[in-house]
Amino acid sequence: MKSRGTQSDRNMERWRMCAIIFATIVLVEVTTLECAAPYIISSAKPAPEFLKDPGDQVHQEGWCAMYDLCGSRVDGKPLNCPKQVETVIPTEAFSHKIQSLCPTITGNVCCSEDQFDLLRQSVQQAVPFLVGCPACLRNFLDIYCELSCSPDQSLFIDVVSTSREHGRELVDAIDFYITEEYGTKLFDSCKDVKFAAMNTRAMDFIGAGAKNYTDWLSFMGHRAGPYEPGSPYQITYKTSGGEDKGMQPLNISVAPCWDSSLGCSCGDCPAANSCAEPLPPSEDKKEGCNVKIGPLQIGCLSLGMGILYVIILFGIITWFIAASREYADTARGPELRAPLINSNGDNEYAIASGDGSQREVNDREQLEKSATPTFIETFMSDWFRVQGTWVARHPGAVLLLSAAIIIVLCFGLLRLEVETRPEKLWVSPGSKAAEEKAFFDTHLAPFYRIEQLILATIPANGSAPYIVTNKNLLLLFDIQAKVDALRANVTNSTVSLEEICTKPLRTACATQSVLQYYKMDSSKFYDYQGSAHAEFCFQHFSSAAQCLGAFEGPVEPGTVLGGFTGNNYTQATAFIVTYPVQNFVGDSADINEKAVAWEEAFIRLVEEELVPMVQAAGLTLAYSSENSVKAELERESTADIGTIAISYIVMFVYITVILGDWIHPWYVTSRALLGLAGVGIVALCVLGSIGLFSFFHVKSTLIIVEVIPFLVLAVGVDNMCILVHAVKRQTGGSVEERVGKALSEVGPSITLASLSEVLAFTVGIATPMPACRVFSMFAAVAVLLDFLLQITAFVALLTYDLRRSESGRVDCFPCISASAETSGEQTYEPSALVKYMENIHAPALNLPAVKALVLAVFTGIFLASIALVPNLVPGLDQRVALPRNSYLQGYFGNITEHIRVGPPVYFVVKDLNYSTESNQTNLLCSISHCEPNSLVNEVAKAALVPDQSFIARPAASWLDDFLVWMSPEAFGCCRTFPDSSYCPPDDQPPCCPEGDDYCSEGEACSDCTTCFLRSDLSDGRPTTKQFKEKLPWFLNALPSADCAKGGIGAYSTSLNLTGYEDGIIKASEFRSYHTPLNKQTDYVDALRAGKEFAKRISDSLGIEIFPYSVFYIFFEQYLDIWKVTGTSLLLAMGAVFLVTLGITGSLWTSCIVILTIAMIIIDLMGIMVLWDIQLNAVSVVNLVMSVGIAVEFCVHITHYFTVSTGTRDERASKALKTVGASVLSGITLTKFVGVLVLYFAKSEIFEVYYFRMYFALVLLGALHGLVFLPVFLSLFVDGLNFPLYIRSLVEIHFRVYKELPELEQSPPGHYFRVVPL
Repeated sequence: MKSRGTQSDRNMERWRMCAIIFATIVLVEVTTLECAAPYIISSAKPAPEFLKDPGDQVHQEGWCAMYDLCGSRVDGKPLNCPKQVETVIPTEAFSHKIQSLCPTITGNVCCSEDQFDLLRQSVQQAVPFLVGCPACLRNFLDIYCELSCSPDQSLFIDVVSTSREHGRELVDAIDFYITEEYGTKLFDSCKDVKFAAMNTRAMDFIGAGAKNYTDWLSFMGHRAGPYEPGSPYQITYKTSGGEDKGMQPLNISVAPCWDSSLGCSCGDCPAANSCAEPLPPSEDKKEGCNVKIGPLQIGCLSLGMGILYVIILFGIITWFIAASREYADTARGPELRAPLINSNGDNEYAIASGDGSQREVNDREQLEKSATPTFIETFMSDWFRVQGTWVARHPGAVLLLSAAIIIVLCFGLLRLEVETRPEKLWVSPGSKAAEEKAFFDTHLAPFYRIEQLILATIPANGSAPYIVTNKNLLLLFDIQAKVDALRANVTNSTVSLEEICTKPLRTACATQSVLQYYKMDSSKFYDYQGSAHAEFCFQHFSSAAQCLGAFEGPVEPGTVLGGFTGNNYTQATAFIVTYPVQNFVGDSADINEKAVAWEEAFIRLVEEELVPMVQAAGLTLAYSSENSVKAELERESTADIGTIAISYIVMFVYITVILGDWIHPWYVTSRALLGLAGVGIVALCVLGSIGLFSFFHVKSTLIIVEVIPFLVLAVGVDNMCILVHAVKRQTGGSVEERVGKALSEVGPSITLASLSEVLAFTVGIATPMPACRVFSMFAAVAVLLDFLLQITAFVALLTYDLRRSESGRVDCFPCISASAETSGEQTYEPSALVKYMENIHAPALNLPAVKALVLAVFTGIFLASIALVPNLVPGLDQRVALPRNSYLQGYFGNITEHIRVGPPVYFVVKDLNYSTESNQTNLLCSISHCEPNSLVNEVAKAALVPDQSFIARPAASWLDDFLVWMSPEAFGCCRTFPDSSYCPPDDQPPCCPEGDDYCSEGEACSDCTTCFLRSDLSDGRPTTKQFKEKLPWFLNALPSADCAKGGIGAYSTSLNLTGYEDGIIKASEFRSYHTPLNKQTDYVDALRAGKEFAKRISDSLGIEIFPYSVFYIFFEQYLDIWKVTGTSLLLAMGAVFLVTLGITGSLWTSCIVILTIAMIIIDLMGIMVLWDIQLNAVSVVNLVMSVGIAVEFCVHITHYFTVSTGTRDERASKALKTVGASVLSGITLTKFVGVLVLYFAKSEIFEVYYFRMYFALVLLGALHGLVFLPVFLSLFVDGLNFPLYIRSLVEIHFRVYKELPELEQSPPGHYFRVVPL
């Protein structure tokens, strides 16, 4: 009779091989063996009866210490007879039978046929674990063969205890003497053998994770309790102490794992010489170039920027010395101040000192040149005069036409759709990760939905208390009871966790919780000795049946505990409870309706009931569901509507103030209604842009609503201020004429700025990132609409407002007239900002000391930012993207603090050719005869260097287990009935009827034979036909004690068998795990390492392999985020350059504009480093937008400089006086008051990516546009030969200092002439 065991044991054995993987929490099912006895808390057994006279035993060659079977235990396990007999001569048939399993046993034996059959039956349970490493399997079988049948058994076996059952004496305990050398070699040959399905070593299951031979043999020799798998009697392995009895320790030969005839794979035997070469790192992280100066280590880029700054600073100081002397000379006479370097027309340059003739000639040439605008500027000026006059004469028609166009565009809003799915926002359609995810989901299986609780202790005195106590476990049972009772309403029905959870064998939910050690049953808590049982299971989860979970699978402690280090579970400070829920992939929004409904109810339950329970117990509770991030992001999108509204209201109030004159009577001279209309135009532009694209089914995004109004308002307000101030400057003539002249004056610069921005955003459409591409599309159209409405509708509104104010009617109530004395043309009174620009700002910038200081400071900031930019960290901290009061803030913090397992990673093989001719199976597997550089072997090597590879464990290989399952040596696995149908192992129905405690031998399955003989295989591998026929058998085979390699559960979704009959498996996966990932950079580095590893293996093997993990699709953008950023910014600035060049006709002016914009962007990126702003899609969109706003700060100043007359200092001053105030009030101050409000936003993403970046942008733009740019323009003439200037400047550096004493005594007319080299 064969013991079947209790129903619980049978369920446990069925689940030996099943491994289920869930999200970032790894669910690993393990196995137990009957040949390896688990540790038992308590075991009832008869009192042992020692031999009355042990000295009577004979210990010499040719004698047996025990022979035949004399009975069995109460659980049916047979026991040997303590018979001391001489060895027995076996029959020839029996001898052949013995040597088929034990080739070292020849001649006489010490076992009967019943004994041998029992031996064969017992070891068959271990064969599937070890058959992949023939040397280990051979050594493992040899020790049991020697124990049972060796003709010299009495020399190393000593029966030390017997028991009596039914009047018969039975062996109860023996001492087994071996040499230390033999034990060490035996252990070394098996210690690294993998158990593929569990991603770990076989030693964890056949040896309870033994670290040496004594631990292993002690585990295998422990006497099992009733109905428990393991040895029926105690076996104590000894290496000494039997000499006085004549004992001779067993010391037979042991085949090392690298034995040529019994060779193991590199994955099972890394000590083999052919496997000694370590895994080459995919690519070491580039630490960058560094230079050591004394104790300091400085980056090469930083050092280079420092050296360059010193050189530039030296040039600035040189110029300042010469310019200060010249400025002092000029102050004594009426001569014009000279520039830094003047051209004499002969390709030479001169530094002027006292002689004014050279300056006068150059200045006259400049006056003449400046007085002649380009053809395009002239044409645009004339056009805008005519157009402005016409609009002013027909304002009503213009407004009606503008309104009609906007209304038509807004009809598209009826088709408005908002895209909120992250993968559609940040992952380009051609993304490799998106393609691979789609392939994985459709060909294999989508990932599970995860609901999770983290129950943790609160740190006290610097460390958190131990979590595993009776009180905390009972609290966890109370929490679980509420979760089990939870019901969610969905479409007129209710749904519970039981209905949606993952059930690998359709029994119980595969919840990962420490409560699984109690079968999820609180009534068993005290029966199992409370918390002591959980602590026992932490060490014996893979070998003790009583630690089996309610879902019939073991639970790894690392998945249910947190806060510990290594395997020291007594340091655990948190319980981690994970509920895996079924997930479905499809376009339908209702495909996961039940799961989403339950998740929403789950979050409400936690917030309303569980959190107060936990807090009352002095613990913390963090929680999350699969739907949490999406729900919180949607909540965030509405959380700051009030803040954003206040921001725009503040800007509107400010716009109203700056547009008006506010002179008596203020209720007439104010322009509140005009300001409101201007803001309305901005809003209509945004709506029109969204409506246009919505009509063509282009989905909008939340970032469009958040960013584009800010952008268009910046552009629109600036244009409004420039237009209004230009009209104020006009005197004489009718309203229509003044409007026409004003538009003629400012129209070209407005056009230059707007077209630059439109083209900059248009080229941004080429960006692959969807969020950036859609933003660029919407922004380009919105800015274009704003420009068109500014020069039409706003001009019409401005005309109405001028007529109102000049007719003395009240602002906002134009039907009410004021006194007659208020009518007539208003007197233009310069505002305080205009007076500041004219009397303080512009004159100060003309001082040589101020110019030198400006150049030194701005150049230093620019070069320092260049050195800082490489330190910009890609990523987006999830906590920043969520509302500050979101419950996920605490959850993500707990994940980093407590989780000790990494997310699973799958190496997916496409189009595996399993035919005999292809040899691809040997290129993937890791058992004997597989290639040393096979995929699974390389993953095992990578797991040895987790710091480089980010791979934590060897891969679970369905191919290894399938080849072992088919192997004739695994005689309990692949078997057939006489009719060639599948025959399951002996401990499964119909061989062992369901419900029976014992299986009768030799009945239903007595005629079953192995599927193949060794001779049926081709070089140890199945033929194409055999592979094709038996693969479905394997995937539907239940694992059990007699064959732990069944594929159901462990590999049910690892292969796609569609069309596999043609010899090609279209998709299959080999599962491993990443190391714990705690930071954004960890995720990016893990993704990069995984892709580089897979590419290297693919290239090496000639098989298409790609890595897949659930987070890859969201982090792939960071692999080329720098490329996307650089491309977007270069395209935008290139567009600005072309427009500027086309309108101004000046190459040098265009270069100056681009240089200033580049400085603003680089400085902004430097501030991002200092202010902890990461580089991601949001910041990239902001950087692209920054180019557009930077244009506003630069173009107007530059344009007015180019069309003004006078010296460069005078032209710079005129530009500041004319449009400087408009730039300062229209962009800078308007944005400052609006941006400051964002600081108080509830969502941290607004504070970090909008307040910080916008604040820095406005500050940098204002400083560069109003300080640096005028100084730079005043120092360099149009058309200057820049390379020649630099070379000449170098010569000046040396000559100035060389001839400085002579200069001090030179006559006023002396000057240097610098001749080009």
